[in-house]
Amino acid sequence: MKNKTLQNELETLLGERFTESISVRSNYSGGEDVFQPILSQAVVFPKNNEEIAAITKFCNNHKTPIITFGTGTSLEGNVVGIETGITLSLERMNEIININENDFDCRVQAYVTRKQLNEELKSKGVFFPIDPGADASLGGMAATSASGTMAVKYGTMRTVVSGLTVILANGDIIKTGTRSKKTAAGYNLTNLFIGSEGTLGIISEIQLRLNPIPESIMSAICQFENLESAVLTAQQIIQYGIPIARIEMLNRDQMDISIKYSKLENLDSKPTLFFEFHGSHNTNKESIEIVESISSENTGSRFKWAKTTEERNKLWQARHDVYYSVKAEKNNIKVYTTDICVPISNLVEAIKFAENEIKNYGLRAPMVGHVGDGNFHVAIQYDPKDKNSYKVIRSFSDKLIQKALDLEGTITGEHGVGLHKKEYLIKQHPDNLPYMRLIKQSMDPNNILNPGKVFD
Repeated sequence: MKNKTLQNELETLLGERFTESISVRSNYSGGEDVFQPILSQAVVFPKNNEEIAAITKFCNNHKTPIITFGTGTSLEGNVVGIETGITLSLERMNEIININENDFDCRVQAYVTRKQLNEELKSKGVFFPIDPGADASLGGMAATSASGTMAVKYGTMRTVVSGLTVILANGDIIKTGTRSKKTAAGYNLTNLFIGSEGTLGIISEIQLRLNPIPESIMSAICQFENLESAVLTAQQIIQYGIPIARIEMLNRDQMDISIKYSKLENLDSKPTLFFEFHGSHNTNKESIEIVESISSENTGSRFKWAKTTEERNKLWQARHDVYYSVKAEKNNIKVYTTDICVPISNLVEAIKFAENEIKNYGLRAPMVGHVGDGNFHVAIQYDPKDKNSYKVIRSFSDKLIQKALDLEGTITGEHGVGLHKKEYLIKQHPDNLPYMRLIKQSMDPNNILNPGKVFD
C-alpha cells in the first residue's frame, strides 16, 4: 500500500487477515458483471463489528475508500474494486446469531447465505423465503434490496428485514429496528440502508422475519405457443387474487438453453411458466384448478408436475441457473444483464416491447421473469472483443429502460444500480437525486464508502 501508516494500522489490528496478495485481490476485484475487474490496494477480513468499526475509522481518517464484499454475485458493478481503496470481505462473519422460531425471526451476521440459513432452520419448522437464485450473502441481499422468485407471496428484503447492525463511515456502530412486528418510533433507518449498496454504511448483522414451512408445496410447468399468452396468464392470475408462491417465466430462447444445460426432460423450447403453490392441501387444490383453467384459456399446455422433492428442486435449480446457462452456451462470451419492473397491468406491453426490440437488434437475448410481481430480466450474449456489439446492447438497454419509465415502472427491480445504471437513476429520480446526495454527504462526508456507485 502507498499509505504506510494505514497499512501499519490495519496489519496491527488484523495480522494475517490483512493481505496485499495479487491473487487474493484478484478474487475480490468485482462481481458477475461485464465490468473489467479492478484490484484494490489490499483486502481485509474482519471477524466482528468492532474490527469493522476500527477499519472504517482508520480509512476515514486517511480518506481511503472501502468496498464491502460479500459473495460477489452482484450483476451491476456494485462491488467493482477501486485502485486507491481497500476491499473489506465479510466472509469471516458467517454466524447465525439466534433463531426464535416461536416468534418467526432470527438474527444473522452478514455473510450467512440463504442456503446456510435455511439448512439450519429446516428442523425448526420455519424458513427464509427470499430467493434471488444465487446463494448470495444476506448482507449483500439487504444492501442491494434483493427479492427473487417468491416475492409475489413473501415480499422482498425490504419487507422481511426488521433491523440491522450498521457500521458508519466514522466508525460508529448503530442498531436499527426491532424484533417487534411493528413500531412507530422515529425514522425508518433500516430501510435507508436496504438498497444503499454499501454507500451509507457497512451492514454487519441482519434481523429477519421468517415463515412457517407450508403444509403442502406443489410445483408445475406449463408451456405456451407464444410469450404474450404466457405473460397474460401470469397477469390474470395475480389480478384475480389467486394465492401463489411463485410464477416464473422463461422465453423460448431461455427454455432452449435451460433444457440443454439443466437436462430438463419432456419439455419443448417454448415460452414457459414455472408455478409453485404453498398452502394447505385444500387451498392448493383450489388454486391449482383456477390456474389450470386460466392457463388453458391462454393456449397453455397440460401441467407437468414435479411429483417429488427431488424433481421440484431440479426444476427450480434450472430456473436459478439461467444466468450460468446463458454464460456457458458459448465460449469466451460475456453476458450483459438488465432488469426492469412495471405495474402488473403493464407487464404484457413491456415484455412485448422487449421481445420486438430484441428481434429488431438481432440479439441473442434470453428472457426470464418474476412475472408475478411485474419484474423480468434480459441476459444478452456478446463478444467482449467486439466494441460495436456492446454499443448495440446499450442502445437496446436505453430503449428498454425508457419503456419501463413510460409505463410507470423502475429501472431496476432487484439488481441495484451499481455502476451500470447510474445514468438511468438520474432519469427515474431527477427530483430525488439531490436529496440522496445530501444524505450521502451527511453520513459519509469523506466519500469513503463504495464511492462512485449508485451516483457520482
